[in-house]
Amino acid sequence: MTEHDEAAAADLIDQLLGVGPGDDLHALRHARAKATDAIQRSQELFFQPELGQVSLQDRLSIALYACVLSRAQRLGGYYREQLAGQPGVSPELVTALEQDRLDAVQDARLRAMLVFTRILILTPVQGDKAALQALQAAGLRTPDVVTVAQLIAYLSYQIRMLAGLLALQQRKEQA
Repeated sequence: MTEHDEAAAADLIDQLLGVGPGDDLHALRHARAKATDAIQRSQELFFQPELGQVSLQDRLSIALYACVLSRAQRLGGYYREQLAGQPGVSPELVTALEQDRLDAVQDARLRAMLVFTRILILTPVQGDKAALQALQAAGLRTPDVVTVAQLIAYLSYQIRMLAGLLALQQRKEQA
């Protein structure tokens, strides 16, 4: 098995779509192997156990919340499962995220990151200096602010890409 074949076998988007070699949608996604591999490597990078001072639990919380705001149920289900499987994650946190109740998030630092997620997902033009300063006021260092912003940008791309592929898949099934 080549390195590309191994990456393709572990590809999250393929798993969420339920496609594999031999499927038209799989062939479409993998026509540009470099792009498909880069997306999967980004997934692995953003959700590795250690990434600066932003915990995996916080990054998964951001991912779930971005999916809730975007109404990306399939991807949100994946991130919900990942978050719920983390040690020490309370069911109340998961529920608060799923119900878009940031007032119920006890951790002020996480709440600030979630507010920033809301801004970048729903009203990105408001992701200005004041929004960045709110993260710093909550205790995030500049490298971690950059990590959070890049994570949200990646999630926005991932959500839209999956939505487009699901629409193609649904159209094919209806034909």
